Amino acid sequence: MSNNVTLIGNLVEDPELRFTPSGVAMARIRLAVNRRWRDQSGEWQEDTSFFSGTLWREQAETAAESLQKGHRVIVVGRLEQRSWETPEGEKRSTVEIAIDEIGPSLRWATATVNKTQRSDDWASRPAGGPAPAPIPRDDYGPDEAPF
Repeated sequence: MSNNVTLIGNLVEDPELRFTPSGVAMARIRLAVNRRWRDQSGEWQEDTSFFSGTLWREQAETAAESLQKGHRVIVVGRLEQRSWETPEGEKRSTVEIAIDEIGPSLRWATATVNKTQRSDDWASRPAGGPAPAPIPRDDYGPDEAPF
């Protein structure tokens, strides 16, 4: 069973960039997804859902530099549930998006793409050299909370 999700919506605030104690970049975004439909009487109805998501490493830094409140974005990721206990002992949980990809929607806007240089980039390897090793998504470790 897959829990992949694709959302298109507007950022409700600028991406919030932070760093773990070991220096790994992390950004949180909040997204408003609007839905509009006609009911049985033909009247237009609207509903808005709000979602939070997390980006890591270079993508977090690039999103914080490139995106801002109000931008319409396309988000692809996985749903993850996070649970915690408040100082008062109440159990809480939320479902968030572990973002794999994010970018501007080009339906009503334009964008200029500037490729960033990465040390793990295919273009940086010597001709005929081995492919770069994949970077594990969650290698920040269990003791490194993002905040």
